Amino acid sequence: MALSFFTKSNKGVITRCQDDPVTKFRLKYAPYYHAMEAQKGTTVKLDGREMIMLTSNDYLGLSFHPKVIEAGRAAMLQWGTSTTGARPSNGSRACHVELEERLAAFLGTEACHVHAAGYLSCMAATSTFAQKGDVVFADKNLHSCLWDGIRLSLATVERFSHNNPDDLRDIIAAAHSNATKLLVVEGVYSMEGHIARLPELVQIADQHGCFTILDDAHGFGVLGRQGRGTVDHFGLTGKIDIICGSMSKSLASTGGYVAGSRDAIEYLRSHSKQTIFSAALSPAQTACARASLEIMQTEPQHHERLVANTRKYRAMLKNLGLDTWESETSAIPIVLGSKERVYLFWKALLEKGVFTVLSIAPAVPAGKDLIRTAVSAMHTDEQLDKIGDAMAYALKKL
Repeated sequence: MALSFFTKSNKGVITRCQDDPVTKFRLKYAPYYHAMEAQKGTTVKLDGREMIMLTSNDYLGLSFHPKVIEAGRAAMLQWGTSTTGARPSNGSRACHVELEERLAAFLGTEACHVHAAGYLSCMAATSTFAQKGDVVFADKNLHSCLWDGIRLSLATVERFSHNNPDDLRDIIAAAHSNATKLLVVEGVYSMEGHIARLPELVQIADQHGCFTILDDAHGFGVLGRQGRGTVDHFGLTGKIDIICGSMSKSLASTGGYVAGSRDAIEYLRSHSKQTIFSAALSPAQTACARASLEIMQTEPQHHERLVANTRKYRAMLKNLGLDTWESETSAIPIVLGSKERVYLFWKALLEKGVFTVLSIAPAVPAGKDLIRTAVSAMHTDEQLDKIGDAMAYALKKL
């Protein structure tokens, strides 16, 4: 049978796939979909070479913690490998309820619901509580999962400048006063490393009766007491209506969560399609998240190491004169300004055994093409020194 790229089809969708310039670019330069052959902590093997992983979201380095691995193994032995169903039907397990109760207590909310993916949780958080006729005020730099949920809600959308309370104030004042209003922001913006100006944003939202939704996927485990997140970091516990996020980062698992008042979470369980029609989180991943949550509260050394590594890494980049977009957290971009410069820098890092991810417009604003990096508590001083040498080498390649 002839290969598809040698044969033109009379089907419009197939032709669209064959002629797509974005896909052709990706296949030609191969910046994405690299399959690691092995991993041990922050060291991975790619194409037979050992490399330092510098773009993982495993901020606290718990994905290889013995207690987390053992918890997942024990859960598989007890519950099997899959729930084989959705939560409203046959998919619920006692381990789900226990994790939800512990997450709610940790975050300072009344209730919580966990999903099989963080994307599902954040979509559910926006698509469930907003509806046609409502007005959603959204930071322009929101993650795709939040935008997808907003679009599904059919609500009117008003975008405000990234992390800009003054712009929000102006836009919200001009909005229809009788409409139900929602504010959607992130706690930490993963591409930029910026912390939301939450106290000012929440004050504006309260003045106008806005229901607040916060995606704290990259703030959880990084900010606040014991890693409770952005809300705790600012002392705003109880002031945010919905906190959602992913468990594939600091919780070293997969899945996501939506936390809030009991009324809100029970409403979500009644109306969220992402909740009602998706299979439940696997028992093993549920147990891994629960074990990680316990470690966050009993082993503070992981967070302390993350803070120290972030400080050292940021100083290193500053000394090299690299633009980090004023990142305030462990997610630290290296802004290079064009896709050509980003590609050269990324390839040079690969040569020196450092694996990163490039992000170019339109995924980021024009002129903000960047290398996305993230520090982990598991990075050793020796690895950070090697990363510094690789960064200096990559700079010379530009």
